[in-house]
Amino acid sequence: MAFEKGREKWTRFQQPIVDKMANVDPATLTWISVVFAGLCCWLLATAGRDENGAWMLLGSLVMLAIAAVLDALDGAVARTHNKVSKYGDWLDHTIDRVVDLSLLIAIGVNSAWIEIQWLGWAAATLTLLGSYMGTQSQSVGLGRNYGGFSRADRLVTTAIGIIFASLQVFFEWGDLTVPSAIADFTTIEAINGLTAILIISLLGGVWTFLIRATKARRALLDAGE
Repeated sequence: MAFEKGREKWTRFQQPIVDKMANVDPATLTWISVVFAGLCCWLLATAGRDENGAWMLLGSLVMLAIAAVLDALDGAVARTHNKVSKYGDWLDHTIDRVVDLSLLIAIGVNSAWIEIQWLGWAAATLTLLGSYMGTQSQSVGLGRNYGGFSRADRLVTTAIGIIFASLQVFFEWGDLTVPSAIADFTTIEAINGLTAILIISLLGGVWTFLIRATKARRALLDAGE
């Protein structure tokens, strides 16, 4: 999607920094990013709907931004300074999946913002299925399949949702009421900034799974395999 197109601009922006990191182990950057991602998850899981909670949400946004920058730097450092390894690739992708799911689950367990407790787990599960389909495509020789709702899209969506939730507190904005027909079917009666993150991620996971599965199926059938 559109957010994924920003990768090229970000790569050019960070390159001067990457050039000076010849002595840095990419795996170290990956593990440090986990610390900031963990702090982000804790803040998301415990932030209330008061002013202090709003500042906690903004703090989680800062932690998320730092984790994302470090996550981008580890691969760039590895490629620029010839430190690419199978272990580094495995570690990076494993941590990415763990962080992706942890963020959604952390939001989902925050009872101050999320009334439907299954929503976070559902969003995490479908996000994992979308990611799995990309990995499965690679395992059968099709290369990595990045179609659908990408990780960059999900991170930006999460950031926007966090900002909106904070503004809801500071400006005393109410939640968006869901039409009764949808509420009766889904048990979701209102949507706030954090609920929106989970719903969009859930739908994005479904879309990603279908897009990647369809693309892989077509490629395999065309190749006669």
